[in-house]
Amino acid sequence: MPGARVPYAANVVNGGNGQIYRSKQQRDLVVIGASAGGVDALQTLVQDLPPEFPAAVLVVLHVASTGTSVLPQILARQGPLPATFARDRDELRRGQIFVAPADHHMLVHDGRVRLTRGPRENGHRPAIDPLFRSAGRAAGERTIAVVMSGLLDDGASGLRFIKASGGAAVVQDPDDALFPSMPKAAMALAHVDRIVPASSMASVLCALIEESIELGQEEVSVPAGAVPADQDTEGADRVELEDPVDTAALLHGPPTGLTCPECGGALWEQIDGPNLRFACHVGHAYSVASLVEEQGRSLETTLWSAVRALEERADMHRRLARRAAGSRRELYETRAADAEAHALELRKLLAGSGRLAVPAPEPA
Repeated sequence: MPGARVPYAANVVNGGNGQIYRSKQQRDLVVIGASAGGVDALQTLVQDLPPEFPAAVLVVLHVASTGTSVLPQILARQGPLPATFARDRDELRRGQIFVAPADHHMLVHDGRVRLTRGPRENGHRPAIDPLFRSAGRAAGERTIAVVMSGLLDDGASGLRFIKASGGAAVVQDPDDALFPSMPKAAMALAHVDRIVPASSMASVLCALIEESIELGQEEVSVPAGAVPADQDTEGADRVELEDPVDTAALLHGPPTGLTCPECGGALWEQIDGPNLRFACHVGHAYSVASLVEEQGRSLETTLWSAVRALEERADMHRRLARRAAGSRRELYETRAADAEAHALELRKLLAGSGRLAVPAPEPA
């Protein structure tokens, strides 16, 4: 029936004696991550998808936690597939686009969408890496992951996890992306199957879906050491879905002398292939590039707080000077002038250089 939504469920074959195994199948789950410049790329992608696209599509676009997004309306108007904000426990359906709502991570678990307000990753909620990891665990070889235009490197670690789980990886051509940082980071960290412009993305996804894939009797397994320890455990879904977080599953690797920019907790190193990641005991996680960015944001906040404190100190000493006489008055006026001078220097520094962040390092 034209326009009908097909339930999302893996085909199984009864092998006799109660044995159930999955036979040859096609990929049926597409997870997409985008950030700056991603709206244009997503519009180009969805307008060429067929009306009977045989896969569920989940989209994470970085948005402000307090922002109002109209991305589902934009995608539904631009292409033939219906699009909606995901709701917790929505059943995945082929031919349906689910968009992560603001301030919620979107995950895949037991054939359904799960929403959580767990700790931010790479400074974002929703973040791309949690979606990709959960999709890799839930669907394995049946997953296609797509990284599109954006800044820094959210999605690169998750894309590598999906490849280790047997899924397919597609990246927008950096020359076609308005902001090529995310595609370049994904290409540096994972072996990708296709690098294409947004205008060719739909046809590539259709081709990957049409390919038959072999699914054996064993469950999907991830090679040991291919991903951080917090990502390859059976309890990882529980870690991401439940509160409180299972901190023992997060804190693998040596502790560092660094602190989390968001909560101030200690950070632990996590090996992610050739790259480093960091996580605190609360669950905030960062790539190297995102940690540098968040440290810069935290430093800027600290410096503006220092400006405010110095200006308040100057005002207080001016008030005291008006009520004093003689040497006490001169002392208060001198202190007020010193505080004003220091505040002015900080203001000039902040205004002249913007956020005092070191340029993000290139992925290893």
